[in-house]
Amino acid sequence: MLELKSKMQICVIVLVLILHLHMLPFSYSKTIVKHLPGFSGELPFTLETGYVGVGNREEVELFYYFVESQSNPHRDPLLLYLTGGPGTSGIIPFLNQIGPLLFEYTNASRSDVKLEVNPYSWTKTANIIFIDLPAGTGFSYVKRWDSTKKNSDSVVVTHAYEFIRKWLIDHPIFLDNPLYITGISYMGLIVPRVVSKIYNGNEQGLRPELKLKGLLVVNPLTNKFINFNARTEFAYRVGLIEPELYETAKVHCGGKFVYINPNNTLCLDSLRPINESLHRINVNYILDPVCDAEDPTLICRDTIYSFSNTWANKETVRQALNVRKGTVGKFQFSNSNISDLLGKPDSIYYSHDIFSSVNYYKQFVTKNCRAMIINGDHDMTFPYISTERWIKSLKLRVTSPWKPWFIRTQVVGYEKTYSEANFSLKYATIKGAGHSVAIYKPEESMVIVQNWLASQTNSSKS
Repeated sequence: MLELKSKMQICVIVLVLILHLHMLPFSYSKTIVKHLPGFSGELPFTLETGYVGVGNREEVELFYYFVESQSNPHRDPLLLYLTGGPGTSGIIPFLNQIGPLLFEYTNASRSDVKLEVNPYSWTKTANIIFIDLPAGTGFSYVKRWDSTKKNSDSVVVTHAYEFIRKWLIDHPIFLDNPLYITGISYMGLIVPRVVSKIYNGNEQGLRPELKLKGLLVVNPLTNKFINFNARTEFAYRVGLIEPELYETAKVHCGGKFVYINPNNTLCLDSLRPINESLHRINVNYILDPVCDAEDPTLICRDTIYSFSNTWANKETVRQALNVRKGTVGKFQFSNSNISDLLGKPDSIYYSHDIFSSVNYYKQFVTKNCRAMIINGDHDMTFPYISTERWIKSLKLRVTSPWKPWFIRTQVVGYEKTYSEANFSLKYATIKGAGHSVAIYKPEESMVIVQNWLASQTNSSKS
């Protein structure tokens, strides 16, 4: 009788497990990837790819690349890294900036893309999730497209928040790791709001509680007026426009070089020679030439992005990454349906409904929060002076004044730290770096991030 009862209990348990597996959302598919086309041998790190469903009825499937820390994955910080654009695939930072591999482009052709180990990967001491966000980016897709429900900045915030909660529920072994929301460029508008949502969820008692420690953003767009307006002043400071042109425009425009009143003809006239002077300047890195990414005869920093299109569109690559067949046609590293820069209108696919996230930093003063802002000092996309301007508006207490930071006795940048209550903010520049700092100064980028993450988590002097 006891034996029969035990067998029945086992049957019930098995039935429950079967039902549970059938009830799991399709979105929780994941694969450990051991080999990648273009890389010789087995990958020297743990790579997982997969999908997480978000949105109403999980109609959006977000594709991700998760790389475990190559040091101590179960104790090291977990970084959710949001790529800029918006609409740029996570494949770019994963294979070209801060991830464990790089496109080898010195001797490679676009038809035969090779991969090599990145000696300055952030994954040496951190777990990182790279994500294709928003929907329609990279290998992410929408199951049922509804033209009345287009994507937007606000939707990206919600989807990123849903993603990290669901991903951690599905990976409970990382629930106790320190969590940081990180990103670059346009994600400067998004990251602080995702952080705020996580704090709110924790305070409302949502379980599991996410062990959020703070945020890190690189060359961030934080306030559209402040960031874009600073370009003219930056160009003047680095000698791209002469003082007479700058001072005249400053007077006629009242220091406002963007969002100009169309009736202010004096301002418009004074900006014309300035715009002509800057027309052929590479805003991502002012010392580099303007590069035609479509020119097959030219290989430069910008053309390397097109290598990802060649690589990711190979069937062997999609099979290795376990990309779902029939979900994405031609892979593009950047979603061309999303217009993103100053003055461009919203498209039928995307609405730019966030203008500034500065106020969110003010809210973090009441949280136990750490923040780090990194700027390349040769980036004119979102110049360092604009970052300094919005940080100054926070009116935080300076805990460590402006000073150089070093690698092997050499000055590689400058830093300044602020704090207020339980909120701390470190601002650092990287000397000679452009917009994607890890491309121009990979070691410096890795060192400053590693040092900050390794510093005492709750220190107000971090």
